[in-house]
Amino acid sequence: MAYALIAGLPPIFGLYAALTPQIVYALMGTSRQLSVGPVAMDSLLVAAGLGTLSLVSPDQYIQMAILLALLMGAIQFLMGLLRMGFMVAFLSKPVINGFTSAAAIIIGLSQLKHLLGITIPQSNKLHHVIGSILGSNTPVHLPTLAIGLAGIAVLLLIKKWNSKIPASLLVVILGITWVYFSKQNENGVAVVGLIPEGLPVFNLPNLNWENIELLFSTALTLALVAFMEAISVAKAIEEKHKNYEVNPNQELIALGASNIIGSLFQSYPTTGGFSRTAVNDQAGAKTGIAPLISAAIIAVVLSFFTHWFFYLPKAILAAIIIVAIVNLINISYAIRLYKSAKDEFLILLFTFFLTLFIGITEGILLGILLSLLLLVYRNSKPHFAFLGRIGTTNYFKNIHRFPDEVVTREDLVILRFDAQLFFGNFQYFKQLVNEAVEKNPEKIKGFIINGRSINYIDSSAAEQLTELILSLQKKGIRVMFVGAIGPARDVILKSDIIKALKKQNLFITSGDATDSFDGVCKKTPLQKKLSRQRNS
Repeated sequence: MAYALIAGLPPIFGLYAALTPQIVYALMGTSRQLSVGPVAMDSLLVAAGLGTLSLVSPDQYIQMAILLALLMGAIQFLMGLLRMGFMVAFLSKPVINGFTSAAAIIIGLSQLKHLLGITIPQSNKLHHVIGSILGSNTPVHLPTLAIGLAGIAVLLLIKKWNSKIPASLLVVILGITWVYFSKQNENGVAVVGLIPEGLPVFNLPNLNWENIELLFSTALTLALVAFMEAISVAKAIEEKHKNYEVNPNQELIALGASNIIGSLFQSYPTTGGFSRTAVNDQAGAKTGIAPLISAAIIAVVLSFFTHWFFYLPKAILAAIIIVAIVNLINISYAIRLYKSAKDEFLILLFTFFLTLFIGITEGILLGILLSLLLLVYRNSKPHFAFLGRIGTTNYFKNIHRFPDEVVTREDLVILRFDAQLFFGNFQYFKQLVNEAVEKNPEKIKGFIINGRSINYIDSSAAEQLTELILSLQKKGIRVMFVGAIGPARDVILKSDIIKALKKQNLFITSGDATDSFDGVCKKTPLQKKLSRQRNS
C-alpha cells in the first residue's frame, strides 16, 4: 500500500499488485526465494512516467498505470524469448548506484507531504520538490509529524534490536490502534480511509495506440530496471543456496508473464523486491509454495479485512518507505570508486545528478549511454606495452615497468596490444606501430606483434593490418605475429593477412620469434604444424 502511494495510486492497487504477479512468478520463475510485487523503484518510475502526461482524471491515471504494466511485461517476455538476459550486463554498477541513490532521495522527499501533513504537487525532480516544500503555505500538522517520527523511531529500534521481527507490520498495527482510540483522524491526521473489499476482477487494459506510444519509453525503462533489480537480488540469494540455478532468460519470461497477467487483474508494474525477498529467505522459504501462501493471505485480506486499514495513518506508510529506502543510498561504494576508478565515479555522479534534476527515465538511460561510451572509448585506446627480454631467459616484460631488468634492442620492436583489433581502434594500433618505427627507422629490422590478448580481428582491421604489414616489409622490416589465439588465428589464416605475413612468421612465444629473427633456425611446433598443412 505504501508503494502504491509512491506511484500516485490508491492503496488498494498495492494489494492488487502483490496478488496475481506473485502467483504467476511462483509457477514460472527459477528463483525459489524471490518475492514479486510492488517496489519503491518501479513505483517511482510509474509516478515519473505518468506525471509528465496530461491525465485529466484519477481513473485515467489508474488505467494508464495498468497499461504500463502490460507493456512492460510484453517487453520483458519478448526479451526472454529472444534470450536477451545478457543485457543486464550493460547496467553497470556505477550507473545503478548513482540511479538508485538519487531515486531514494526523490522517494524520501516525495513522502514528506504525508510525514508533514502538507499538500505539495507530485514531482520527480529534486529542485521542484524542495521548492514546493519551502513554498508551501500549509503549516506543518504536528500530530501527523509526531506519528510519522514515532513510526520511524520504532522501525529503526526494532531493526537494530532484532531484524527478524516484522517491524513494518508492528508499526502498522500500532498506528491503526493509536488513531482509532485517540480519534486522531478527526484532528486532521490523514488516514488511508475506505478500501474496497473483494478480489480484483478481470479487465483488459485499453490498448489505445496513442497511449502505447506515450508509455513506450517509460515501459522500456521499467522493463530494464525491474529486471536488473529482480535478477540482482535473485543472484544474491542464489549464492546462499546451491541446490538451484537462476536462469536470466527464464526470469525475463516469468517477470514478463507476471506483469502481463497481473495487468489483466488491475496490477501496476511489479518486480522482485529486495526487502520482501530477504524476509522470505529468512523465514525459510525453499520453494514457490511460500509466495503462493503469501498471495493466499493477501487474497483473504482483500476479501474480508480491508476495513481494518481504514484508520492506518498515511504518515506511517511514509515512515515505512523512508526507512526502507535508506539502504538504497550507498555512500561507501561511491567513496571506494572515487579512490580506485575516477572515470567510473564520474559516471556515477553524472547518473546521480541527472536523475535528481532532469528526470528518472533520463537519468538511467543517459547513464547507461555514458557507460557504454566509456566502454567504447576504452576499447578504442586499450592498454599496450612494448616488451623486452629479461636477460637470457625466455621471459618478456614491459620495458617501462621493468627498465632495469629487460634488454632493449635498437633493431627489434615487440608490441603487445591488449584488446581485439577492430575498426574502432585500428588507427590507434597503427599509430603505435608507426611511432615506434619512426623513432629509429634506419636500425629497426624486425617488428613482433604479441597477439596473446587479441581475441578477435574484424574484417576492417584485417584489411588494414594486411596493408600495414606490407608497408613495413617495403621498409625492409620483418613482421612476426606471436601467440595468436583461436579466433584471431582463424582470421589470420583465412584472410589476406597470412599472404602478406607468411606462415613462417607465426610463432607461439616472443622468445621463438626473437630466436628466429636472430638466426637461430629452430622451427616451433606451430610452424611445423603449418608447414604440414601447407605441404598436404
